[in-house]
Formats: sequence, structure tokens, C-alpha cells
Amino acid sequence: MEKLSICSKWLWGQRSITCYKINFGSYQLLLGRGKKTSPWGNISDAASSVDIEVGDRVMTVSSGKMARFADGCAVSQIGNTSVLVTAVSRRKATSSNFIPLTSLENLYEYFRWTTDRRRPAGRIPTNHLRREVGQSDVEILTSRMIDRSIRPLFPKGYFYETQVMCNLLAVDGINDPDILCVNAASAALMLSDIPWHGPVGAVRVGLVEDELVINPTRYEMKNSRLNMVVTGARKSHIVMIEASADNILQSDFLKAIRFGLKEMQAIIQQLEKLAKKFGKEKREPERLFVPSQEVIDEVRRLTEDHYREVYTDTTHDKISRDEAASRVREESLNEVLQKFPTEEPFLVHEAFNTVAKDVFRNIILEEDQRCDGRGLTDLRDVSCEVDLFQPLHGSALFQRGQTQCLCTVTFDSIDAAFKGNPVAELMGGVREKNFMLHYEFPPYATNETGRMSGGNRRELGHGALAEKALFPVVPHDFPFTIRLTSEVLESNGSSSLASACGGSLALMDAGVPLVAPVAGVAIGLVTKTDEEDSYAIKDYKLLTDLLGIEDYLGDMDFKLAGTKKGITALQTDLKLPVPMKIIAEAVQQAHNGKNEILNIMASVIDKSREKRKENGPVVEKLEVPMAKRSKFVGMGGYNIKKLRLETGVTISPIDETHFSLFAPTPTAMDEAKEKIDELLKEDREPELDFGAIYTATIVEVREFGVMVTLYPTMQPALLHNSQLDQRKISHPSALNLEVGQQITVKFFGRDPVSGKMRLSRKALMAPAATVIRNLTGQERDNS
Repeated sequence: MEKLSICSKWLWGQRSITCYKINFGSYQLLLGRGKKTSPWGNISDAASSVDIEVGDRVMTVSSGKMARFADGCAVSQIGNTSVLVTAVSRRKATSSNFIPLTSLENLYEYFRWTTDRRRPAGRIPTNHLRREVGQSDVEILTSRMIDRSIRPLFPKGYFYETQVMCNLLAVDGINDPDILCVNAASAALMLSDIPWHGPVGAVRVGLVEDELVINPTRYEMKNSRLNMVVTGARKSHIVMIEASADNILQSDFLKAIRFGLKEMQAIIQQLEKLAKKFGKEKREPERLFVPSQEVIDEVRRLTEDHYREVYTDTTHDKISRDEAASRVREESLNEVLQKFPTEEPFLVHEAFNTVAKDVFRNIILEEDQRCDGRGLTDLRDVSCEVDLFQPLHGSALFQRGQTQCLCTVTFDSIDAAFKGNPVAELMGGVREKNFMLHYEFPPYATNETGRMSGGNRRELGHGALAEKALFPVVPHDFPFTIRLTSEVLESNGSSSLASACGGSLALMDAGVPLVAPVAGVAIGLVTKTDEEDSYAIKDYKLLTDLLGIEDYLGDMDFKLAGTKKGITALQTDLKLPVPMKIIAEAVQQAHNGKNEILNIMASVIDKSREKRKENGPVVEKLEVPMAKRSKFVGMGGYNIKKLRLETGVTISPIDETHFSLFAPTPTAMDEAKEKIDELLKEDREPELDFGAIYTATIVEVREFGVMVTLYPTMQPALLHNSQLDQRKISHPSALNLEVGQQITVKFFGRDPVSGKMRLSRKALMAPAATVIRNLTGQERDNS
């Protein structure tokens, strides 16, 4: 037996093992034992955390206790709301020159926060599997917000599949988890070895009773006129802004951005300290998809002048410009490939992209000239139409350059309002809303073919922005549910804000009393930065009314919407951190462009129509006495359902005696009212006198009594066993009572709660009265 000493590395750290080798002929047996030593030590010793004062609350960010196989992991908590975020990046590059932030389900999704997430709220999911499935709209929109917060800080040339996953651990219904997700994602990336130029910090800014509040609670947000999420980076630069506002002034809006930017610096400082103490050393990946300088120089020599001709020819439209740029590539591609035969073809193509991008940007930076001939602050040609189709409740066609949106309004009953669930509301969802905007982007809008998937991440995000822009000006007490649909027929930039403009026109055409018309415009940015420091912006130009190519080759898509008075929505897509100075200038430039569009819209329709269209829906109230309610509704709501099928009128209960009638047209309402009058007319009862004696007909014998009617159209009323005789009766058969038999009963009015008749035969067993009233038309003397 031979004694060996072995030290082997396992996934769990290092294991020191003492082994004994025993020989059995040609076989060997290794016996050993060793002590496992974790590189993190004990779980309690490994955890590290920082407490950060943000506003009037403390946010805790910790790491080292959970999910330690991930490249980076952090848990963020405010109050009793906690989220876990992990970051993992592959060591092998992908074959795409796009940073693929992913999740397990979809290559282009990275945020994992499943819908119906009831476990953190102490609930069991209500689906048939009783488990979490899919993603809700709120979660998808939150994932887009986190994506825009972290994506700009990945280094250029980093194309390694990276997965950031957010897991909601607990929710208290007071503090929103989305802000925690952004900060925890920042911490996880900082603590990992993934190359990332962070950290970033995020806060929510509210405006409650004219006071700015950092990270307001859900209760405070109900009274807030502003819901703004600001993500900032080092040197007080901004990375992302997402905001909806109740038509607040521009000065207040900028003040809120500066306030949030100041408060988040504490988060950035603490995350830097945490990463410095516990973070891993950043890996140095190969910079991929970057052609050599020699190839770029050769492509520039061959194509620079040709690209300049393409991008300064103002006669081009979207399609012809793209085709002309492609021809420049095709004409020079073979010559470049022949000169560099060993160069990978995709790198040669990337060299053409680099030169085209440089030429395009330099024309703007050096000559203040845009590819379609506009000045930096000029709008494209804008035209509007309303009332396109008479059967529609409201319609509008909005055209801005080569971006065209058809917006239509549909009214329905209040019952058709969107209804969430209490758990979704705890996690940032909406309980109920009577205004919805649905955005559709068919492939023909960009001269492409493809499937109409509907509701993908992009469409959901664009529709949400347009809905935020219009929601503050739509009356919340409007008697109908409003569905506004925006279908993009042509797209060459800023179709989401074209939807807001067209939606405002369609709502006014439909007679919805808006507080004020809404318009929006996108602002672009082209910068010249230091190669080594993206924070150092040497020169920049802002572009009003962004084209699609300016968005693709530029550095910012800054979307702002509002009325002439103030701002209702803002969303920024940035490719690099920018200082507050540029954001302030963009807000002012967008404000000027927005007002210019509102003036053009006012020439078509400047306010909501005083009356809705004649073929529009109508709503009326109907009062039904308590005694007639069951007859009106019918067994299992049969009569109400029948009326809806026959006339299209929806009947909804308001209280015990009142109903709301919704009709798609006045004609349908008239038809329904006729049927309702006929239904209630059949049920009209004669005047019954309290204490009077009537002849009743038995229509059904039950174990606990008999059902009787006093007149032909009456709903049967129960005469209980206790009221049949002075003796105790266990079954009506003891009195030989049968169906069709007539008996005399005394009327004691109606029950004040249920409205049912109170009848008694027992009260007549004593020496009685004189005249018995027979409502069939006969009277008899009973004395």
C-alpha cells in the first residue's frame, strides 16, 4: 500500500485529499479522505452588504450568500421587498455583432421575472398548473427599462452572450421592485468579472403635493403627478430616463431629473466601494468584429466620396437611400476582398459599416447638414386627417415624413375595462383602467415580409409610451371604455410618437373631452467622443424629429410628448452616458418641436367634438323595483344575455335597483328599451292591500312549503310550512294540498330586504273575515 498526497481543484473550491493506493494484481484501488474548503468560507462569513440611504429610506445591497456559481450576484432590498439578480457571460463569443443579453426562453430577452409571481406576495397562482408561467406586460416593460440602463456601458466589441436574470424574492406591496432590479443588476455586473463600465444607480422620482420625493411608496404614487425613473452613471451622467407625468411644466420636469441625478450618486459611490472590496478582477476578452485599420483605410479610400454623395442627396427616401448605400458596397467589395484575401468576409463588411457610419456622422457634426436636407431643428412635413370612416367612433391618419399611423377609437361598456389582479398591482401593475392603446407594427411598414406576431417586446414598449403620453388628458370618469388602436402603415423613425399624435386626433374626432391635445417628437444625438473615455464628449449635435437611419447611426433616441402647457411622457434610449446639459437642451428642443406639431394638428381639429357621432354608443340608467329584479334578470341572467344577443346591448348592475345599459348605437338602445318595457309590462302586478285576503293557486309542492301565485303573471311565492296551518306541519301533503288547488291566504306586504311577498294561511285559521278577494275576477262571500 502506497500513501499519496493529492490536492485537486473541484468546482466548489479546493479539496486536500490524502489517498492510499492498494494494488490487486493488475487493478488499483484508491482510498482517501479529505476536508472540503470553500473559497467563500462559511455562508454567514462570506456575505457582504452595504446600506445606502436613498431619500428617507435605506436600500441594502448584499452579495456572497446566494447563487455563488454565477459570475456576479446581488440581492437588493428596500423595506420588505427584495430581488435577486444574477449575471453570467460566456467565455466564447457569439456569431453576431450585437450584445445578446438573454434569458432561458428567448435569445433576445434577458430579464427573467415570471408573470403571476404570487409566491413573493404569499399567494398561489390561479392558473390550472398552479405555477408561474410566461411574462406579464409589466415585467416585459420593466425588462426593457433595465436593458436600457445597463446596455450602454458594455465595452465596444464585447459580443459575448450575457445573461442577466432578475428574480423577485419578496414583495411587501409598499415598495416597487423595478428600481431594486436596476440597482441589483448594476451591483451584480460590478461584482462579476464581466467587462462593464459601471456602476449605475437608479431612483424613482415622484411629485407629491408639489414636493419631489425619492422612491415614493405605492400609496404616495397614487397622489403623485410624476412617475420618473432616472438611471445615472459616474460623473453625474445620465444613462436612462423613463417618465409619465400629469402634464407638468418643463421647469418642474428638469428639476426632477436633476434631483434624481443628485440622489443616486450615493448608490454609485457605495457600489464602487462594494466592488472594490469584493469584486472579481475583470476578464480581458478579445475585441471581436473589429476590422484592421488597413482594411478600413482601403474601404475609406474607395467609398468615402460615394457615401458622401448618397448621404447628401436630399432626393432620396428611406428605401432608395438604403439601396444606394448598398450599391456603393457592392461596387467596391470585390476589389477589397482581392487586396485582402486572408481577411474574413464579415470583417470586410464591418469595415464598410464603419466608414459609412463615420461619413454620415461627420456630415452632421462638421456641416450641420442632415441626409434629407433639413436643418438640425427642422421637422419633416406633417399632414393630418380625421373622420376617415363613418362607421368608426373616431379615426385619424397622421403622416410625418415617411412615418404614417392610422389611429381608430372604439367605445365599449365600462365592463370591458382592463382588469388586473391584486397581486399584479402589488408588483407595479394596474388594477383597472378604462383607456387602452394598442400599437401594431406590421412588416409591410418597412417593406418587409414576416409574421404578425402581435404583442412582441418592441410593440408593447412603443404602445406603452404612446399610452403614457395620452393617459393624463383622457377623463377618468368617461362613461365608456376606450380602446385606441394605432396601426403603423409606414415607418421611418418615431412611430410611437406618431401614434401619440394620431391618437390625440382620433380621440378628439370621437368626442372624448381631452384636457388638451397631445403631440410628441423624437430628438437624436450625434457625438464625437474620446476613444478611451466615452464620458468625454468633445462635440455633439442634437437632431429634431429623428429619422430611422439617424436613430441607427446616432447615439440617442429621446422621445418626449406633451401638451402646449407641459410634459406627459418621456423615454430615452442612449448608447453612451450623457451629461445633464445635453438632456436639458434636448428637452427644450423637443418642447419647441412638439408645439410646432400641435399648431399643425390644430389646423385640422383643435378641440374635441362637442357631440359624439350619431352612430356612436349610448349609455342610460334603468331602475327596476326590487320585486321585479329576479324576473328582469332571469334565471342565471338568461334575460340579460338574451337581450345582448338580440340587440347588442350590455346590461350591468349598479346596485340593487339600478342597471346600466350600454348600446353600440342609438337604434340598438331603442330596440332594447322596447323589449325591456314589454318584459316589465308583463310583470305588472295589481295593487295589493296590506292585510287583505286573496285566493292563491298552488303551482308547486315542495318539502318545506308550497309555491303559490295570486295572479297569472306573478312570480311564484313561497308559502312556508309554518304558515300553512296552526298545527306543526312537516310536509304539505299532511293537509292534502295539491298542484292546481286554490287556497285563501292573507297578504302582509313584502320583505324589506328581499322584496318577496309575505303570505300566511295560518292567520286565517282563526274566526275570520268577510270578503275574500279573488284576483281572477270572482268574489265570494265567506261569512
